[in-house]
Amino acid sequence: MSETKVLLHAYYEVLHERLEAQKELLAGRIEELLAEEVAARGFEDFDEEKYAAYRDACLAFVDERAETYNPIGIQYLYGRDRAKDAFELELQLDWYDSRAEFEALVEAARAKAQDVSEQSLRPLAEELIEEVGVFPDKSIIAAYQAKPALNKLPDYIVARTIEEIIV
Repeated sequence: MSETKVLLHAYYEVLHERLEAQKELLAGRIEELLAEEVAARGFEDFDEEKYAAYRDACLAFVDERAETYNPIGIQYLYGRDRAKDAFELELQLDWYDSRAEFEALVEAARAKAQDVSEQSLRPLAEELIEEVGVFPDKSIIAAYQAKPALNKLPDYIVARTIEEIIV
């Protein structure tokens, strides 16, 4: 495995740890941002039941995101021969385009991964998070802001919350 891949594994592992450790704080901020965004966008017919459903969807997305970064599962993403095909399919299914953001993440990891040692791995992963943020949040935020829509709202709220709290 290349040093870049080792650093990316560490990046996802640190993200997983941070998400798990900050779930309560994330949940509180999700409630605030969701209320703000619904009010700002004037989404119609947003009663208490609909608000609760969207809040629950956001919280489920946080769990999904944490599991995506889980170091136990990440090895399958990077270890399979067909990982590239699976990644391409995911990109096609998403309503946002995260290719440029992923390329920037890999390039930043490559630049930092010159001589990765066990002692430098975690600090380098933390630097990577500080510099590039949490993949794919920037893509989600930009796509939503370019064309806000109710079906994109949970992803957007989660991305904003993670960028505020985790980074």
